[in-house]
This record gives sequence, structure tokens and C-alpha cells, in this order.
Amino acid sequence: CLLPPVGGVRRRRGRRPRDGLTLGVQTATTADLEQLAAVEAAADELFVPLGITDLPAPASAAERARSWRVLVAPAPEDDSVVAGFAVLELLDGGVHLEQLSVHPAHGRRGLGGRLLAAVVDVARAAGADRVTLLTYADVAWNAPFYARHGWRPVTALTTGLEALRAHEVELGLDRHGRRVVMTRPCR
Repeated sequence: CLLPPVGGVRRRRGRRPRDGLTLGVQTATTADLEQLAAVEAAADELFVPLGITDLPAPASAAERARSWRVLVAPAPEDDSVVAGFAVLELLDGGVHLEQLSVHPAHGRRGLGGRLLAAVVDVARAAGADRVTLLTYADVAWNAPFYARHGWRPVTALTTGLEALRAHEVELGLDRHGRRVVMTRPCR
């Protein structure tokens, strides 16, 4: 394991963490995990004006604790408050970004970009050659945001990505708009 496990010690702000993560991003602690559902629920409210009101409920802290890695971006004014997070899983020899959420109260400040940079750092350190994700193609803070950070759409899906897409269809996510699989190289 290249990073401290979930529940590790909180690092002081303003210093590059010893685990090599992007400045301001750290591995989630147990206390952080308890905050993730509220951050995700608040971020999901941004979809309401688009008519998307029935997204799946956020995962519990216990579910997130079973993830391969969870990264958090603390609020600038209080590093005990999670402003954004990224959930990572191993998939088909690469790393998959399962969830990225930034609380709207902390949006438009570069936290999402810092989380994405940290995701790539973690994947590279783990020896992965790519990071994948699934998202809405035409929602401004989804595929266009990821594209600005180096992600590109892919059409040739691995077995794991095919299974994730099938699960999204089962959840009904496609009824809200076109979904796209994206990837970003780590090397």
C-alpha cells in the first residue's frame, strides 16, 4: 500500500503531504468518510435545475471505507471539513474514478482540478497506466470539465467498464442524458 490506509492521521495544511499527493488533497480519515454523503448530496443538488432529481443515494461511510482509495480536499477555512472528495477503485489493471464531488459552497475554487491531479498521482504511484470514469457527456461540470483536465472519451470498453455501464443502465442514469466513458493516461 503506497498511501496510509483510510483512518490515517490528518496532515497539516499548507505542506505537501508525505504521500506525494497534490497540495491540499489528502487520504481520507474515518472522520472524513462520515462527511462524504452530505458533500455528495449537496453536489447532486446542482442537477435539479436540469431536471435530474432521482440520482442514486450517496454511499454510506462504511461503503466508502471499502473503496481502494478515498481522497479529500479539506475546506480552506477549516481542514476538519471536507469540501470535496474522490473515490477510486481498481479496475481492469487501471484505476477508476468512481465518484468526484465538490460541495457547491466550495465550488469554482480549483478543488475539483486538484482532486483530479491527485487521482492521477495516486494511479501513477500504484503503477496504473490510466484512470477511467463514467459521466454525463453534456453536463458542463461533467465531461467538458474532465476534458479540460486531460480526459478523453473512449469507445472500446474493457470488461469492467462494460459491467459498470450495464449497471448505470440498470440504475436508469441514461434517461437523464448521454453517458460517456473517459480515460486519462497516467504516464
